[in-house]
Amino acid sequence: MTDQVLLSASERNIHECVQLAQEYGLGIELMAFAFPQLLDDDWQGAIDRYRPLLNSVPGKRSLHGPFMDMAPGSPDARINEVCIERYQHAIRIAAELDIHVVVFHANFIAAIHTMEYRRGWQQRNLKFWEPLADYAGQYDVTIAVENMWEFDPDIIGDVIRQIGHPNLRACLDIGHAYLFGEVPFSVWLDSLEDLVVHTHMNNHDGKLDLHRGLSQGVLEYSKILPQIRALPLQPSMTLEMDEVAAMRKSLRYLNPPRSTANIRDTGEFNNLVPT
Repeated sequence: MTDQVLLSASERNIHECVQLAQEYGLGIELMAFAFPQLLDDDWQGAIDRYRPLLNSVPGKRSLHGPFMDMAPGSPDARINEVCIERYQHAIRIAAELDIHVVVFHANFIAAIHTMEYRRGWQQRNLKFWEPLADYAGQYDVTIAVENMWEFDPDIIGDVIRQIGHPNLRACLDIGHAYLFGEVPFSVWLDSLEDLVVHTHMNNHDGKLDLHRGLSQGVLEYSKILPQIRALPLQPSMTLEMDEVAAMRKSLRYLNPPRSTANIRDTGEFNNLVPT
């Protein structure tokens, strides 16, 4: 089975990521438009710079949308308006770059661990995401809602499932699920299995969201990867890591379109049990 592998490309490492993508037939997840500095600056010029780079990429493309201080479904109408404006802008940028998957964070405030907040949050997010999914559909874009601090998968899953829109799906961030989740990873898979179109992969020390290579932490990807490959929608996999070298080393544990036999082994997966 061939994995749909993407590389997390920032402004700092975009050229290295494109080179690695060309080498192994990979895709790119573009991070630049996740940040307000660019969205409020020469974003059109950035599109013109990135378009030829992305057109040279052989694999799938995705875009990480704005997430800093975003509070979708906020009870504050003015905050909600800002979120809608930012998210719609990202969807239009994706369409200009011929990108069909855009990742947005749900940004549930997990510190407010009450059913009253959870019920209110879900009702507000039903109203938030449905028209946004309609908007995305007009641009042939699928929204993938990513878990961050959410402590169980139904926080996001219940909203997506109730809306039932073909352009609204889930992005399962595996590191976040292990780090911030309060239920076993198997529960995340069971709950979201028919919704996950995209995943974020990296490793960490069980305490901080460190974005390390697949073999550099407490998560046992030798067990996780077969479970991801078994999901019904065969989701794409972004190596969301800070260093391109870590992405390159992680390829030996995946099945990209082109052989990784010439990647030097830097050690087997950790045998530590996932937390």
